Amino acid sequence: MASRSSETPDERPGSVFGTSLFSSFSSRMLSARKSKIGLDVLLTKAVIDLQNLGQEQDDPGLVRILESLRDATGLDCVLIALFDDADTTIDSVIAATSLFSTFDPRALCGDALDRLPYLHERLEHLRIVEIRDTSQPRRHLTPEAIRLASLHVGAALIMGIAIQGRIRGFMALCSSLPRDSWDANLHLMLKLIGSSYVTGIERLRYQRYFGVIEERNALALFGANDGLWDIDLDRRSTYLSPRWLEMLGYDEGSLDSSDWQSLVHPDDRERLRQAMREHIAGKNPIFENVHRLRHRDGAWVWVISRGKARTDEGGRARRIVGVDLDVTERKLFEDALHKEKESAQITLQSIGDGVITTDAKCRIEYLNPVAEQLTGWRLEHAQGRMIDEIFRSFHEETCEPLENPLAVAIRRTRAIKSVRPTLLIRRDGNELYIESCASPIRDGSGEVSGGVLVFHDVSESRELNRKLSYHASHDILTGLVNRHEFEARLERALKSARAREASYALCHIDLDQFKIINDNCGHSAGDALLGQVGALLKSKIRWRDTLARLGGDEFGVLLESCTLEEAVRNAESLREAIRNYKFVWEERTFRLGASIGVVPISPDNEDVAALISAADSACAAAKEGGRNRIYSFQENDIDLMRRRREMQWAARINNALEDGRFEIFRQIIHPLQQQHTGLHYELLLRMRDEAGKIVTPDQFIAAAERYGLTSNIDRWMVEHALRWLVSEADEREKLEMCSINLSGQSLGDDKFLPFVIDHFHRSGIDASKICFEITETAAIASFSQANRFIHALKELGCRFALDDFGTGLSSFGYLKHFPVDFLKIDGSFVKEILRDPIDREMVRSINEIGHLTGKQTIAEFAENGEIIEMLRSLGVDYAQGYGIDTPQRVLRAAI
Repeated sequence: MASRSSETPDERPGSVFGTSLFSSFSSRMLSARKSKIGLDVLLTKAVIDLQNLGQEQDDPGLVRILESLRDATGLDCVLIALFDDADTTIDSVIAATSLFSTFDPRALCGDALDRLPYLHERLEHLRIVEIRDTSQPRRHLTPEAIRLASLHVGAALIMGIAIQGRIRGFMALCSSLPRDSWDANLHLMLKLIGSSYVTGIERLRYQRYFGVIEERNALALFGANDGLWDIDLDRRSTYLSPRWLEMLGYDEGSLDSSDWQSLVHPDDRERLRQAMREHIAGKNPIFENVHRLRHRDGAWVWVISRGKARTDEGGRARRIVGVDLDVTERKLFEDALHKEKESAQITLQSIGDGVITTDAKCRIEYLNPVAEQLTGWRLEHAQGRMIDEIFRSFHEETCEPLENPLAVAIRRTRAIKSVRPTLLIRRDGNELYIESCASPIRDGSGEVSGGVLVFHDVSESRELNRKLSYHASHDILTGLVNRHEFEARLERALKSARAREASYALCHIDLDQFKIINDNCGHSAGDALLGQVGALLKSKIRWRDTLARLGGDEFGVLLESCTLEEAVRNAESLREAIRNYKFVWEERTFRLGASIGVVPISPDNEDVAALISAADSACAAAKEGGRNRIYSFQENDIDLMRRRREMQWAARINNALEDGRFEIFRQIIHPLQQQHTGLHYELLLRMRDEAGKIVTPDQFIAAAERYGLTSNIDRWMVEHALRWLVSEADEREKLEMCSINLSGQSLGDDKFLPFVIDHFHRSGIDASKICFEITETAAIASFSQANRFIHALKELGCRFALDDFGTGLSSFGYLKHFPVDFLKIDGSFVKEILRDPIDREMVRSINEIGHLTGKQTIAEFAENGEIIEMLRSLGVDYAQGYGIDTPQRVLRAAI
């Protein structure tokens, strides 16, 4: 038997929604309904009503419309079924049924759509499917027909409805009895009614959506207190909201809105236009700018303006809409807050302490970042815990647990400060040493409401003090006892010798050929050699003897319970060990020698200085005797030997001054923190010997100082340096600062200061471009003379630098008393800064102390890029060394 259901296409040729539909259909229906209104009028009214629904589901007018359609068509039921949001079940049914119908469409509510596969998967918007007989459906409609038949539906005309592009349900015309066919006019009516219903629902949703947006915008504008502006470039009109006008003191109609740009502060107009151009060009997604607008009373109002432009395809702005917010008060607060923040920031950076606050029961309320770092606890994990769990302190020596200082302070209602470092155990088990101060916090009534614990890590400073104590008595390069400690031990040995308690001897060792290695292979090779020789000598002496590095390539040995003959034998073993030692550097092998002076320590020795001088003289005699030998001190000839050697250098220096065999070199001092337009360099002195070879200052300065010649050398340097600057106009134009070294003897020379002032007046050189460098030791030794000299030349505009700073343990104590402009950090700290944390800490400390006292810092021995970058990161102002520039000759010798 043939199936009595069929599926119709979306469009039927020749079918229209016009008068023919209504006339044709009404002619059939009116014969059976003599008292009913015409179907065309009924349908027109239904369409209008559906398109103007008041609400989606519970609108009583919708039921009336369906009832009138059911009554006009004579069908048993007209229904609208809507799916749930997940499209899994039929959520609701709106229906009109005849009085005698056995069909209850509400039974469809809750039906799962996966049991109605056609309705779930194949239903399309305004596409109609016919079921003429639910007992004999087509195969693909079988589940739907069975379900309808169970509800006593004999035939159905079903059409899908999509709301906003998504199938949301279906409309159906139902008959209790099977039908041979469904009239085409019913098809058209169903489509007309369905599309009108969808239109009405979408209109409701859009109306609700835009209503929410309109309400939200109105409330947002009111709540935000923003002034709205709308510039329509097509219509050449500008809208300014009442709030915008009120913000500037205007009423509606009192301001020409097209002239709003004249209210912008002249200094802000170009920036405003630039921000608008960049937004229109697409560089910034949002237009945003802070500028000033003139109030009606003449005052300036700070506003932050944000907007969005609509552009055409050519990138031309068509409309710009935005808001202005009055931020004048906030701007004033920001300025005040910025000042307070800067002050607080500096204070916090200076303190760098951990801070913990608790309530009165010692429960954690707050940890600052430093406290988090020191304890190992994050704030979110520590909050609410007891202070004893977070801050676990122990005695630094016995490691016994200590009562928490904050608990003690709260109990005693007074501040508690640690008298010695405390051992703190971090959350991860690591240990550090801290110092702390705890105080109770009182409320307005004076009751204790909590407490604050302030503490800082002293592990590094504690270790630094230990290392500084070590380095105060040991040589950094070799690890041996240094000269200061060696002299202290000599003093004790001399006292013991005078008391006839023991016999002692002193050996002074000077390496031969060290300069050759240092000059040919560089300072790194020289440093390595000194370290290896120090280890070699230490392995050859007895446990009770003392080996020290006295400076440069010189070593001293204090032999305890040793006669002169035994001392000579010990010295010979040391000399032999050095002679047999091979130093290898970059596949090159060097052999060394050593000149050793031996001096017995007896009750007749005047003092330590005389003892060392005698050993030095004996060593010099060994050198002059052919090197690589031992010379035992002889009272009768040692003075002659020493004077002869020194007088030879003195004579050579005087001859060089008379013959004009001194030369001037310069080395650039490079800024690290900010660029300078001019040149900053130091002038260096060199001497040519009788053969024309360059002699560096370290070879002749000691003799010059011993014989009082350094003042003459300084006079030559000052005179020729100023003369060179006068003769070089280009150098003067480029010059920012020129540094000249002065000796301690010149500071004590009463005639040297007038000499310098006279040459400044005669040369006409700008004194503010000259910086005199004075060594730290010279300045401290001649404190009063140095202060007088510095103050006198500062009145001319000269500047001063403290050279070799940091080599003396009293450096920081004297620093604040010297009115110098620069600190030159000694190169012994700088050259090992990458490998030695102590040197790095010394450089950082000197730099910070210098800045705190208003001085700029210059680091010497900046020999490579890594050292320079480290100095820059530490905040050092300038760097000088071979990594920056090699010395360049600027004034040749007269020969």
